This record gives sequence, C-alpha cells and structure tokens, in this order.
Amino acid sequence: MLRKVRFFSTTSHFKTRLAYILYGPDFIILSDDIILLSACICINANAKYCGECIQAGAKCGWCKDPGFLKQGETVSTRCDEMESLIKRGCDKGMIENPRGEQRTLKNKAVTHRRKGADKLKPEDITQIQPQKLSLTLRSGEPQSFDLKFKRAEDYPIDLYYLMDLSYSMKDDLENVKNLGTSLMLEMSKITSDFKIGFGSFVEKTVMPYISTTPAKLLNPCTGDQNCTSPFSYKNVLRLTSDGKKFNTLVGQQHISGNLDSPEGGFDAIMQVAVCGEQIGWRNVTRLLVFSTDAGFHFAGDGKLGGIVLPNDGKCHLENNVYTMSHYYDYPSIAHLVQKLSDNNIQTIFAVTEEFQPVYQELKNLIPKSAVGTLSANSSNVINLIIDAYNSLSSEVILENSKLPEGLTIAYISRCKNGVVSEGENGRKCSNISIGDEVTFSISVTSKGCPKKGKSETIKIKPLGFTEEVEITLNFICECECHKDGVKNSPLFCRPFHSQQCECSSNDVATEDMDRTCRKDNGTDICSNNGDCVCGTCECKKRDNPEERYSGQYCECDNFNCDRSGNKLCGGHGRCECRVCVCDPMWTGSACDCSLDNSTCMASNKQICNGRGTCECGMCKCTDPKFQGPTCETCPTCPGVCIEHKECVQCRAFGTGEKKDKCEKDCSYFNLIKVKDRDKLPQPNDASYPLMHCKERDANDCWFYYTYAVNNNTEKEVHVVDTLDCPTGPDIIPIVAGVVAGIVLIGLALLLIWKLLMIIHDRREFAKFEKEKMNAKWDTGENPIYKSAVTTVVNPKYEGK
Repeated sequence: MLRKVRFFSTTSHFKTRLAYILYGPDFIILSDDIILLSACICINANAKYCGECIQAGAKCGWCKDPGFLKQGETVSTRCDEMESLIKRGCDKGMIENPRGEQRTLKNKAVTHRRKGADKLKPEDITQIQPQKLSLTLRSGEPQSFDLKFKRAEDYPIDLYYLMDLSYSMKDDLENVKNLGTSLMLEMSKITSDFKIGFGSFVEKTVMPYISTTPAKLLNPCTGDQNCTSPFSYKNVLRLTSDGKKFNTLVGQQHISGNLDSPEGGFDAIMQVAVCGEQIGWRNVTRLLVFSTDAGFHFAGDGKLGGIVLPNDGKCHLENNVYTMSHYYDYPSIAHLVQKLSDNNIQTIFAVTEEFQPVYQELKNLIPKSAVGTLSANSSNVINLIIDAYNSLSSEVILENSKLPEGLTIAYISRCKNGVVSEGENGRKCSNISIGDEVTFSISVTSKGCPKKGKSETIKIKPLGFTEEVEITLNFICECECHKDGVKNSPLFCRPFHSQQCECSSNDVATEDMDRTCRKDNGTDICSNNGDCVCGTCECKKRDNPEERYSGQYCECDNFNCDRSGNKLCGGHGRCECRVCVCDPMWTGSACDCSLDNSTCMASNKQICNGRGTCECGMCKCTDPKFQGPTCETCPTCPGVCIEHKECVQCRAFGTGEKKDKCEKDCSYFNLIKVKDRDKLPQPNDASYPLMHCKERDANDCWFYYTYAVNNNTEKEVHVVDTLDCPTGPDIIPIVAGVVAGIVLIGLALLLIWKLLMIIHDRREFAKFEKEKMNAKWDTGENPIYKSAVTTVVNPKYEGK
C-alpha cells in the first residue's frame, strides 16, 4: 500500500518544496499525488517475519497483532510504515519498530594546558574526545556523534633522523654531526619533551648493488678515501634527550659506498617503523626524517640480486643492524604506507632538488608526509624539519579501521573560521594552530544485518596520532517479540506451526504459503527435502538420526560434504549446509589440509628456508632445484661441491682440514666408494638430481665424487676410492730434448746465415757485371806505356 497525499491547484515546484519539508527526500510525485518511497520499500521487501521487516528500512514497522490481517492479505502486508499500519487498524502498542541508540563509555575532556605548566605524562594528555562509544544500529538508520580534536600545547615529540651514508652524502654528514644540540635548541621552542635518534643506511650487501670483492667489502671507496664497510641499515642511536650524545655518536660515523644510484632506504624505513622497542618510540608525536640525495629501490628490484622472497614487515635487528637484507626483497610502497600508519609515524623526506619530483609523487601516496628541499650539504636541515613539522601538525586527517560489510561512515568537518566540508574533505581540517579545537560530525549507518548479528568494533583516529576512538557496534536484527520464543507467544512475530494446530485461512492465503516455501522464487517447494506447512518448510527426517536437513527452505544438510580418507570433512571438521567447517588449524574443502607450519620450519626459523611455501604441512619448493623437507638442499647448485669437499675428503681418504673431527662433523651423508669414474652414478640413470664434483687436495691430487639427495631424502655420496695424482717428470728426456733443441736451433741459424750470405754475394756480383757491361772504355794507347813483354828471336832457331 502506497501513501498518497493529494494537492489541488498548486505548482509542481510548490508541491516538491512542501513534500520535502513534510517528508524529507523519500518521495516521488506522480501527477497530483506525492508517494512516499519508505512505504514502497516496506511493502516491496515482501518480509515474512518481523526481523526481515525492520531490516528493510528505518521507517518500516511490523504489526504483531494476530488478528490484523484481513482475508486474502499476505503476511508481508504486516510490514509497512508505522503511520500506515495505525491507519489500517493496528494498535500502536502492537507495532514492532525498534530504534537505534548510542552510549558514551569514555568521555575524558581534551587537555587544556600551556607550556611551562606542570609536566604531564604522554598518556595523561588528551587531544581527542570522546574515547569510547557503543552504538546500536538498525538497518538504514544512521547514528551520529561529534568528535572533538584539539592540538595540545607542549606535546612530546620523538624525531628519528635516518640518513643515507653513501659516498655522495659525505659533505652532508659533516653538517649533521652537530645537528643534535642545534635541533634540541630549536625544538625547545615547540615542546619541552623532545627526543632524537639517528640511523643510517646504504644498500643491500649483495651484487649488483655493491661490489663483493674482499677489498671492496672492507673499503668500498676508491683512491685513498677511508670508508666503512657497506651495510643495509644501522640503528646508531635510539631515541634520547641527550643532544650531546647524538653529536658524539654521529661524529663517529663514516661514509660508505655502493654501485648503483638508487639506495636501499625502504628497507631502513620498514625497520624503523616496526622495531619500536629498539628505536625507543613512545606514544607521542613520531617524526621520521629521511635524508638522501638519490632515488629508492622498491618491491621487485631485489630480483636483480636473486632475492625473490617478499618483505615480511617484521623487525630483524640484531645488535642494531638489519640482518635479513639478503633474504627479503625491498618493501612495496603500499606495505610501507600500512606500517607507517599502523605505528603512527609521520615522514619528512629531506631530499635534494634533483629528486624533488620523485619524492613529491611518493608523498602523495603516503598520508601525513612532507617533502623538503635539502641543500647540497644539508646546511638547511634544521629549518627544513621545523617547516615540515609545522606543515604536518597543522592538518588533521581522520581515518577508520576496516568496516564490516554493509557499514558506511560519513564525515562532516567543522574547521576554523566556520569552514564546513563533507565527503572525503569532511575527514580533514587544515591550518590548525596549537590550542585550536575542531569538530567532526560522524554518522554511522548499517545496511541489513551482519552475519549472525555479532557485535563489531571499529576505530577512528587522526593520522599520525596515537589516540583513537573505539566504537563498539551492536546490530538490531530481530524484534523484541522473538526474545521469549515465538511458539509460546500469542503475538505474530514469525510464521510457525505444530502438529497440534492448523493454519487459519484468514492469516495466509494458500498461494502465499507455497511462495514462502520456494527459495529465490524457484519451482521446488522446500528444495524437495520437506513439506510446506503454514508457509514454513518442515524438513524430512532421515533414517540415520545423525543425518538431517536444515535451513529455511530445507536447502542444507550435514551429510553431503567433501570427504577425505573416507571420512566426512576428513575427520577434522563438521558439515554445515553441505560445506565443511574445519577445526582450528585445518582447511580445505574436505578439511584435509593442515595449517600447522611447524613441520615446515627450518633450522634458521624460516618457513621452508624462504625457498618455498608451506602447503598442508609440507614444503612446496618454488625452485625445483631445491629439495628436502624444508627446501634446504640443492644438489645441483654451484656451491655444493665446495660445501661438502672437506667431509668427503676426510671420510674417503682420511685427509683434509676436518680429518681430526670427521666423525663429529661429517656423518650427515652415506658414503659409497666405487673403483673408477665410470662407476659413478650418471644424471640420466638416477631418478633424482645429482651433482658431479671434481676437487683437488693439498697435494694437487684430484678426487671425484657425486652428491645427491635420494627419493628417501637421504644424502648420498659416491666417491672414486683412488686419488688421481700427477706423476713426477722424467729428467733425462727433458735434458736431452733441451740439448738437442739448442743444437738444432744453432744449426738452423747457421744454415740461414749461410743462405743469406750466398744470396747477398750473388746479388753483388750480378750488380758488378751489369755495371761492367754498361761502362764505355777509351781504346787509345797510352804514349808513355811500355809493354812489360820483350820478344827475343833465337837466331839459331830454324823453325823445326
């Protein structure tokens, strides 16, 4: 039934205005009729009982008078707006229409205190009021309350200075060494209770972020620069009120170095946030100053160094040094935001001008953070911190914890100078000075009723502050007439029946009875597992008394759940509505998966050595090359041979560095000796991975073995039982060969020299002959020439 109000001779605008004044926003106008939507909501809910009706809308009521319904009316018409029910003849005292309420459980007034007054403990200072509430919510009906916030004067401050100590920050370190006393002096103008701490960071201590050569691990800087060994993060000084101690300890720090430009600052921020005990955080204003001249690594960058395990967000400081940088990847930005918010830490990024755009983007992702421009040598760091603190503390932003399903919160802020904001802007107020008081109107609304109607707790707090408002939520899911039990009450709160009574045709029509027994307007009555009696399903009985159907439409049972080991829900749970509800520490569709991780815990207290996941109490190694109950062995990794060399040597040959303690240290594997290398197991022959090793002892003798973890998870070593030692050299052939070589080389040199001389002489002679032929000689006789030959004729010679 719709509520109608008829107007005559009025304009549309007038009707709209008048209807809004009379009925609020819940109306529509059709011709000359104003129809209230709240009545539509109540009727259209088709409520079958009182609890369902009051959850349909804040204005819906339920008439519990047994004689209210007229012949032919359905049970759902008991649900209507209260005014309509009264007009239809339902007495006001017979209408169920519960209302929500609120109670203030703790309402300590905000602190009015001036600087110089008696010193209060941080826990005695109140900046937010009230502190604890209890709200009873009905579906669709908002419950509102006011929250006051006042910035207390002389509120304690903890400031932790986290500095990049890579080599490019060398000149900055000199200026920071005197920061303690100077900052103490400046902060004394703001608060009389101030503590300061110091930490430093460089980078993960693995390649390619740093050089891992022994010399560079001792001194990563070049030339004659004296630098300290690289490290990930050090907590140099926990929070203290002694500024001189800050100067002394910071003055002892030295610059380090790394290879790449982005730094490992996110690792350091995470440890500062979660290691509250080691840092010394108090429940006061917490400031983290992050000083650097470079960018940052974030989640995923660890893969460059072979680090794939996500950051676990836990404290890993040993002797004030972060020890797990080589195990865990850098944290993600979202992970940092969560941890900084959980620990109420406000971050100030003091960075050089070059990286301003990068950190401005980061600031937009981290609530209650600020960015300041750091000079080249950090000389302006004190002014930067003061300005950033004033900027952060002048703004208050409210945040709430995770809300239950169906719950919404609306904020309206009433800030200075009468500024009122709604929506997301209703969560915050800006330009708040010390002593200013602002108010937030907070409205909490529930839609429907949470599962089982259990109470919930939510918290609202200003970002960056430790104080919070705790709100306990109770939900109105049923009517008062249900409390004493429906069957013994003459009032009609919920349809019921028994074997001794029958339905009255005046209460519910036959068609409506069947309709209320069909789930989701389907065709099956009571899911074919029961009978519809008086509009309510009566479930069938089973032969086995332990087995039963249940549910409003008999749609549930306790015997059709998954089985494991031929047991319902694996024997580790109970079957409810065809779904296994597992016992604690068990999960899975058949409750056959154990959540106990103790069987996956390695000796280093890590789950599966950080190389796998624990599934159902067993390690599932993410890298197939790792084996063992906790992914502790890697038979095919490069370092396996070196790792087991000494033990194999002492057990097989009785030599090596461990020969005196061999039985104690080297009994962790089974040793099998073979005659030669051909007898060693081969990878193709084994059903499990194995590693072939070749190592040399102190006498330059080689020995050969294989290492593997067999199918029974036993470590197995096959070793050749004889050493392969080099034989001594044969001196005589060597000497003879050397002498022969020298002689042959000498003869060869002589032959070459002789050949060259012959060639040279022939060339000279040919040249001479050529010049001789080309010469033009004068054939005239020399007048003074006398022949040296005298011819004498023998007169007696007769020629005979």
